[in-house]
Amino acid sequence: MLAAHSYPSQEKNDQTPWLVFLHGLLGSADDWSSIVEACPNYPRLVVDLPGHGDSCHITCQGFSDFNQQLFRLLEQYAVQRFVLVGYSLGARLAMHFACFANHKGLQGLVIEGGNVGLQNAQERQARESHDHQWAERFRHQPIERVLNDWYQQAVFADLTDEQRANLVALRALNNPLAVADMLENTSLSKQPFLVEPLMHLSVPYCYFCGEKDQKFRSVSQQYALPFTLIKNAGHNAHRENPQHYVIALHHFLSHCG
Repeated sequence: MLAAHSYPSQEKNDQTPWLVFLHGLLGSADDWSSIVEACPNYPRLVVDLPGHGDSCHITCQGFSDFNQQLFRLLEQYAVQRFVLVGYSLGARLAMHFACFANHKGLQGLVIEGGNVGLQNAQERQARESHDHQWAERFRHQPIERVLNDWYQQAVFADLTDEQRANLVALRALNNPLAVADMLENTSLSKQPFLVEPLMHLSVPYCYFCGEKDQKFRSVSQQYALPFTLIKNAGHNAHRENPQHYVIALHHFLSHCG
């Protein structure tokens, strides 16, 4: 069973939806602490993804497998109505769950810096090779060396040297073999192209993106996704500007349920 941290609502209202948070690759439930603390009027469930945090012993064979794992977790905590909030890999898992898992309790979806998928076989093949190479590095090289290169990728270009060093130190606590497996099994090459399914969702959804995250700003614009810009932030907007993120989240939640 996936590990998660639950926090009760300060309000005794059974109709208030849970907020269910999914972190990114190399992250953990702790990444959401600032956001969780700023939402005391909602019950909150903060998930450790397979291979991460307190779920480091849990394996995941792919998107459909994760859907089933999340279903079981929601049942365990008696979560009936909820809003999914996902970042990066967590956003991709959240989108897939929202589009394909058919959970009757879903009330809304927040996508932060999540890739909606690849449209052709050539792109998928290239991404499969790309992710396999990174996974092999995680399996066979010192994790600090791999992370130093990982955070040099274009999507992290706005990080300062100090921010990059802090992330490397924090993420080096991960089990690199578990990270490698999760990276490959939930590779973007294996994710369906989700734009059309998103357009047909029956619940509100919104694409949160950091002001400096040029890659994912262009994704949201390319597909005309409902979009909220998080100022003074890059790819990891909830970490870099939690105050503005919380304001945006509360505005979105006012339209859910």
